[in-house]
Amino acid sequence: MADVAGRGGLLEEPVARTPRQLAWRRFRAHRAALVSVVVLVLLTVVVFFPSLLTPWGPLERTGDGRLAGPSTQHWFGTDDLQRDLLSRVLHGGQVSLQVGFATALAAGLFGTIVGAVAGYAGGWIDNLLMRVTDLFLSVPLLVALIVLTRLPARQPWAATLLGPEGSVRAIVTILALFFWMPMARIVRSEVLALKQRPFVESARAIGRSRPAILVRHVLPNTLGPIVVNVTLAVAAAVLTESALSFLGFGVESATTPTWGNLLSGTKAYLRTAAHVVLFPGLAIVITVLCVNHLGDGLRDALDPRATQDRR
Repeated sequence: MADVAGRGGLLEEPVARTPRQLAWRRFRAHRAALVSVVVLVLLTVVVFFPSLLTPWGPLERTGDGRLAGPSTQHWFGTDDLQRDLLSRVLHGGQVSLQVGFATALAAGLFGTIVGAVAGYAGGWIDNLLMRVTDLFLSVPLLVALIVLTRLPARQPWAATLLGPEGSVRAIVTILALFFWMPMARIVRSEVLALKQRPFVESARAIGRSRPAILVRHVLPNTLGPIVVNVTLAVAAAVLTESALSFLGFGVESATTPTWGNLLSGTKAYLRTAAHVVLFPGLAIVITVLCVNHLGDGLRDALDPRATQDRR
């Protein structure tokens, strides 16, 4: 009958698709997200393998002139110390991307745990965890970050707990300390809705323990919002790290270039040698735009209800 209907031009029965196939189909429809994935993959490859594009080291003087413009030998030109700017931008991207990914993963994990426990336990535990979350949200972010980045140099316990001043570990730890709250709220709201669903009631009826229900039945159904918000947190972490480095409170600039301290060290040459400011700035803009578009695409793919709500 299906063959006859197909030959006769009648409508064929729709092909059943799995949730994974439907998510991939929705993601493919988001062209900006697809382009962003390609750009991010290429950017990650050249950032972590800079020798593919330049033979110079980030601290190596080329001897080809100070503040020289872009050329075939130096695609991004040179800086005020005759160092290859392309090499410094690529090596700086290593630190900025490491900070972005590590911060997003650490904050996402901690926020997921706090939100899941608060939403599923309820009662005084929920009130306590949410009041702590509100307390962290009320702290002025930039002021707190600046104070904490200087704390390891003055307090030995802070250097042990957070890491040495100006280190990547210290920046990741401090940023993660103030990035988990939005994730906690999102996961809590998802868990509050899911724990009233019939499949959770069925798991309780057959004697599943509360931790088992939370881990095996509730949390897997919150993966969509978690993945989306971890992705978007990468862009926020890259921007925040760049802002701290620009202000002189980020990763140590004398030994480790980052996009933020590249901008900070060259802002005096904006009018006379704009390329030293342009290329690090473009690296930040392209990365953040691509990550945000990727997050939008993942939201459309993993949470179609959000797309319908926007429409």
